[in-house]
Amino acid sequence: MELIFLGTGAGVPSKERNVSAIALTLLQELNSIWLFDCGESTQQQILHTSIKPGKIKKIFITHLHGDHIFGLPGFLSSRSFQGGDGPLTIYGPAGIKEYIETSLKVSGTHLTYPLTIVEISEGKIMEDEKFIVHAGKLDHGIPSYGFRIVEKNKPGELLVDKLMDIGIMPGPIYQQIKENAVLHTADGQVIHREEFIGTDKKGRIISILGDTRTSHLHNPLVEDSDVLVHEATFNHKKAALAKQYFHSTTTQAATMAKENNVGRLVLTHISSRYQKQDNQLLLNEAREIFPDTELANDFVKIEINTKQKNRERSN
Repeated sequence: MELIFLGTGAGVPSKERNVSAIALTLLQELNSIWLFDCGESTQQQILHTSIKPGKIKKIFITHLHGDHIFGLPGFLSSRSFQGGDGPLTIYGPAGIKEYIETSLKVSGTHLTYPLTIVEISEGKIMEDEKFIVHAGKLDHGIPSYGFRIVEKNKPGELLVDKLMDIGIMPGPIYQQIKENAVLHTADGQVIHREEFIGTDKKGRIISILGDTRTSHLHNPLVEDSDVLVHEATFNHKKAALAKQYFHSTTTQAATMAKENNVGRLVLTHISSRYQKQDNQLLLNEAREIFPDTELANDFVKIEINTKQKNRERSN
């Protein structure tokens, strides 16, 4: 599982940053990719990666400002010609359905795959066999949402030594034990799986917030996340401007991460006023408050580990 940042700029494209789009690759988990926002030229950005448009099965839209949705009609159309015959579901605020349907109708676009559009409110918006996604309202000029993606816990490892102690040697029976709560062996033993499975492996949590001012009201979306993706449109000195335009600063995002026991913070949605030479300044501002911070650039990949694994990696 990893995040691929396809666009990390705010408002308008720049030479160094395209506008907002993030891919969450779940190829091992679900054989699919989820896209968060789809700014202008997202499909062009995808061409510079290994992402196959047909693998994108879900798109989550944080809000309806153009730098987060103007790439949608083009992507939806192109997907029909790029092996995307499988169904696609789009989740977004009220108005996303009208925007998509009008764009496709006016342009005479006919899709070759089933498209479902879900207009969301706060709370759980989807659940499958491996993930739950919650949405929460943010503080922005128009309705904007953050998403909390929770991976369900996985069964622990098979306690091989314990099985061998009772005479169960490695072989196909181990897989049978994993798949059955109770197993009767050929020699009459009754194996209760729960007695031979270790502690569940904790699932990972990723929080991806759309455009917003920071607020303690967002804590439930963020708390205990292994990775938090938070906008940092402005540097610390521009706090008044950030408040005026319903955005956040580097230090505000870092404070949010620190106060909510986050594992790693990734800053994105960087104003075009900041150039490449400003990146270290932005990063340093955040790291003074929350050391495990990264500044996203276009095409950066972030592997999603649990907080425990992150600590082990840094030691």
